Amino acid sequence: MAKLSAHGTKEDIEHVLTDLQGSSLLSDARFAEAWVRSRSARDGLARLRQSLRQKGIADELIAASVGELPDELSRAREVWAKKFGAAPTDAREWAKQARFLQGRGFSVDVIRRLLKNTDEEH
Repeated sequence: MAKLSAHGTKEDIEHVLTDLQGSSLLSDARFAEAWVRSRSARDGLARLRQSLRQKGIADELIAASVGELPDELSRAREVWAKKFGAAPTDAREWAKQARFLQGRGFSVDVIRRLLKNTDEEH
């Protein structure tokens, strides 16, 4: 709404938005699904949820859109493999990889499981 305020009065903008929603040209559910689909390959659940909340999407729509995602551990493994591809060699490297994954929105539990498994594999 703030971005549109330069283009008309508040009443005019609300009228246009209501018309668009009524004709199914503007949908929070479709937006949330598209947003999650485009970002899920690189972001964890926490980051996806937070981004959608900041955009004003209702919690029910957020839950529905992230509920269809593949396993978070497999997505974290793909993100990790693209960035690092090798198991951490020491505690400093482990912490670096964990911080990267946490910054992407993956849970601490998923990060621990992922990095523990890579240590065992290598």
